Amino acid sequence: MRVAARKIRRAPAPGELAIAQTRDAAMVARLLEGAGMTAAGVDAPGGCFLVAHLGDDPAGVIGLETKIDAALLRSLHVREPMRRRGIGAALLAAVRLAAHTRGARRLYAIVADDSAGRWFAGRGFAPEPAAAILAAMAGAPYADYLRENFTVGELCGLAVDISGDGVIER
Repeated sequence: MRVAARKIRRAPAPGELAIAQTRDAAMVARLLEGAGMTAAGVDAPGGCFLVAHLGDDPAGVIGLETKIDAALLRSLHVREPMRRRGIGAALLAAVRLAAHTRGARRLYAIVADDSAGRWFAGRGFAPEPAAAILAAMAGAPYADYLRENFTVGELCGLAVDISGDGVIER
């Protein structure tokens, strides 16, 4: 008789924040579409989505696409009733670790409004030309979606150096 090894995880306590990678593209799509965001490419190979749960309830989602030594953050969303609890910052910290683990040295974000740009700037991101980001991330599904659906002038690019974020966790 063969016994398969199973990873045992402690269930989060009610009200406890837990962030984990998910393969449930349908749930990610529901969260994004419910926020009026695109779900295009959520099931594309090479992408990574992390979901924050507060107890049993999904509180937020963030995505990541990597290409060699760069990563593009995509689709950060925290559900309205869950905001102002540090969930967005926790998701950003988790995606930085995920990007660094995948070998990225720079993490990019592309936003369409000043409010989001200020939020990222407050977390160490600096302005970066959107055209340069889209060129660096060519072939990544979200970068291609942005290139096809927006003009570069509509987008605000941001970047942060994550090469010194610490030891790569596997």
